[in-house]
Amino acid sequence: MKILKNTLLFFWEISKIVIIALLIVVPIRYFIFQPFFVRGQSMEPNFHSGDYLIVDEISYRFTEPARGEVIVFKYPQDSSQRYIKRIIGLPGETVEVRKGEVIIQTNGSLSRQYVLDETNYLADIVQTPGSISISLSESEYFVLGDNRSFSSDSRRWGAVSEDEIVGRVLLRMWPFFAFAKIEAPGY
Repeated sequence: MKILKNTLLFFWEISKIVIIALLIVVPIRYFIFQPFFVRGQSMEPNFHSGDYLIVDEISYRFTEPARGEVIVFKYPQDSSQRYIKRIIGLPGETVEVRKGEVIIQTNGSLSRQYVLDETNYLADIVQTPGSISISLSESEYFVLGDNRSFSSDSRRWGAVSEDEIVGRVLLRMWPFFAFAKIEAPGY
């Protein structure tokens, strides 16, 4: 009888630990941080297939996505797929890809046009193939992969809506030797 009581007490204690752990881990996993595995070559040389990333899902509830940030989002043509790309164009801007360059036209009272300087995250020899001009609405973003020649991105399927953004890439956890906090470049 004492053995049965001890066994039941043991399982009750284990059950409490599991329940408490689930009450802590599940909300964090589903509402704050989410793991993401990179698949494919579209973000090389900065992210490689097999990289394990942590995506911050909560910060965009308080701040707007910024140019240069790497985001994970629902693919606009199939919301069950997740893509990773870099934000290039912001809401209200016009983004043009022409002769290997990315040209940003800001709108509003201080309208200006400039060639985007991407030397912080792309090699000098990387050019952006294609010819496209997209004017973004107030809730759209233009995204590109870092490996421009091998990336399916806004040049092919258009802008990403704000509600399709899952979050920004916060950390690279694997491979361990490449562990890093991911920051947006300065322009």
